[in-house]
Amino acid sequence: MADNVDRRGFMKQSIAASAGGAILLSPAGAGQSDAPDYKVEIGSKAVVAQGKIGDLKISRMLLGGNLLTHYAHSRDLKYVYNLTAHYNTEAKIHETMALAEAHGINALVIHNPPGIIPMLMRYRHRHQGKMQWIVCPVAAVEPGMKAYSEQVRDLVDNGIDAIYLWGVHADRLIAQGKIDLVREAVEIAKEHGVPSGVGAHDLRVVVECEKHKIANDFYIKTFHHHKYPTAPRPDELKGPTAEVPGYWCKDPAETIEVMSKVAKPWIAFKVMAAGAIDPRSAFRYVFENGADHTLAGMFDFEIAEDVKIVNEVLANLKNRSRAWYS
Repeated sequence: MADNVDRRGFMKQSIAASAGGAILLSPAGAGQSDAPDYKVEIGSKAVVAQGKIGDLKISRMLLGGNLLTHYAHSRDLKYVYNLTAHYNTEAKIHETMALAEAHGINALVIHNPPGIIPMLMRYRHRHQGKMQWIVCPVAAVEPGMKAYSEQVRDLVDNGIDAIYLWGVHADRLIAQGKIDLVREAVEIAKEHGVPSGVGAHDLRVVVECEKHKIANDFYIKTFHHHKYPTAPRPDELKGPTAEVPGYWCKDPAETIEVMSKVAKPWIAFKVMAAGAIDPRSAFRYVFENGADHTLAGMFDFEIAEDVKIVNEVLANLKNRSRAWYS
């Protein structure tokens, strides 16, 4: 694949030479060529235990990308999106990733709205960051898979480490009975030589993928308990749940049961129900009940404490209900 190598080199040189390529989500983060030269020695030298997905060694805690793309789940608090966008400029995002690396987090999970991949590449080139990227393409998953295939190819050429089918896409495809398109999406990433996963909010995605023997390498599935003030009431969950705010895991007990039979690595996300659950409670719950990794969206000032909590939870884990698959 000489053409891919040449293309990859060209892209890296082009981005390294340019201070532009603004994060289109946030004018405040655009083109900051005079950003401080953050080094990946910031803060402590904490270590987070690791598992393995494919050939990748992945820390048990991963950095979530939603706050970095400013897509903050804030329920009915309309100002939070703009607050996040003004705080997480490109310089602050780079500092956040450097802090995460310094505390033992070695992988970032993120989707790819316009400008995000160039921003991540500037981090690698300017600050020598080693953070691994697990990315879900946002391109349409549809018959022919033209746009999706092209986006996967571009992502791999730009140095991403793993790809997964976006949960938004997977939920819709399974609801429409389009399991063959899920299979194609998984296979496209595998053909490019990177670990290939499936994301899901809806547990039926996992059930159908296992039933139809989809050859994905890992799952990224929502998981959190309902012991928090804004959790859905039992009567709300019996009706049309699309209109019920405040949760991302409809039935935690059923999720535990289904995932107990899945022999693939599982990255749990939305573990704090978008900030409604205390980190210690959230991390203990997901690791005790089977997750192999936890994904956490964090501002820079939350990283040290969250890593400390995860390390304590893992060191004192006694009642895990599922074998480790990573």
